[in-house]
Amino acid sequence: MLAFPDPHYGDEDGLIAVGGDLSVDRLLLAYSNGIFPWYGFKESEEIMWFCPMDRFVIFPEKVHVSHSMRTLINHHTYDVTFNRNFDDVIEGCSRADGRFKEKGAWLGSDMIAAYKRLHEQGFAASVEVWKEGELAGGLYGVTIGRSFFGESMFSLQPSASKLALIFLARLLQKYGGNLIDCQFETPHLKSMGGEHISYDEYMKIISKE
Repeated sequence: MLAFPDPHYGDEDGLIAVGGDLSVDRLLLAYSNGIFPWYGFKESEEIMWFCPMDRFVIFPEKVHVSHSMRTLINHHTYDVTFNRNFDDVIEGCSRADGRFKEKGAWLGSDMIAAYKRLHEQGFAASVEVWKEGELAGGLYGVTIGRSFFGESMFSLQPSASKLALIFLARLLQKYGGNLIDCQFETPHLKSMGGEHISYDEYMKIISKE
């Protein structure tokens, strides 16, 4: 039987469990409860599962589009697609800016394979940003119900990942999506409308049909 401990009793940093596997069923159970795997694969073979009580999210209708981003969109410098090249997006997220070589790198071969399996079964999605036919950036995450659980993003060209997030928010808003889970606050995500909510409020939102 698959199960996780009650996240309310996790460590201060959100760690609630260690071990298990990255099977599709376990990942779906995890994300349905606001839990996600995150561990430095070079430092440890044990999978660590986190569920912070303070959640950082973007509500699709509140995504902030700056004047410079509006100008970029209007100039049609980039093309944006959805689920056209999930494999290259997740590989890009793993290796852009030398991430794979850094201490604490978490997006290793096991994690990549696990999210590819989720994508094959329709539970993970990507946004691709293209410039002159070449992949310029993008993002990927898990999709369950009306929520999108963001995992990682990357840019090979200026503002490509911001553009991916804006188009994702617009798509979710169009089709009734209710939340983009950002996991942790970053200046980049805060500037685009990210805000903090409690875990209990978060669970009420992602549990809505």
